[in-house]
Amino acid sequence: MPKYTLPELPYDFSALEPHISGQIMELHHGKHHATYVKSANEVLEQFDETRSKGDLSKIVSLEKSLAFNLSGHILHSIFWMNMMPKGGGQPEGDLRAALDRDFGGFEPFKKQLTQVAATIMGSGWAALVWEPVGGRLLTTQIYDHQSNLSQAGVPIMVIDAWEHAYYLQYKNQKTTFFDAVWNLWNWRDIAARFDAARRVQIALDRR
Repeated sequence: MPKYTLPELPYDFSALEPHISGQIMELHHGKHHATYVKSANEVLEQFDETRSKGDLSKIVSLEKSLAFNLSGHILHSIFWMNMMPKGGGQPEGDLRAALDRDFGGFEPFKKQLTQVAATIMGSGWAALVWEPVGGRLLTTQIYDHQSNLSQAGVPIMVIDAWEHAYYLQYKNQKTTFFDAVWNLWNWRDIAARFDAARRVQIALDRR
């Protein structure tokens, strides 16, 4: 059976300093993200075991556990690729045009996504998603790792709002962290995800 694997970071742990410390990156990637990968694989093994025994009584808890851990793996993987040393600035091309159309410009989009992150109750993520049915970009709060995301929405840009993403460096000043990540965005990666997401087709009407 194929297993999920922890991707290597595309840069050194300290490469995002001073905005994100090397200590945070090492713990975040090597401990937190690695645990989600390990746990997702363990849940898949438990699925195999329950099917082989013909006992699906634990199916609800297994489904919830897989959603939590697999979504954690995916969102962290996107987050690492979304960032780069000496990133930031503003996007260009089709992505910029879509942000202008759907949010009224880059600055209103930046303000909205930052506010989405800052107002999450508890743990979660802020995300820019492509919604293929309406053919537009939206922002969303993702509670924990896996809820409040529209079913067809494809995340293309994410901000980790869990405390482990910032607390060692920013303490309770989480909005300072959310402002800091705007100096790290890899718009080439985000634009590539946008282009790929736009090819998703959700057929809701066969007429």
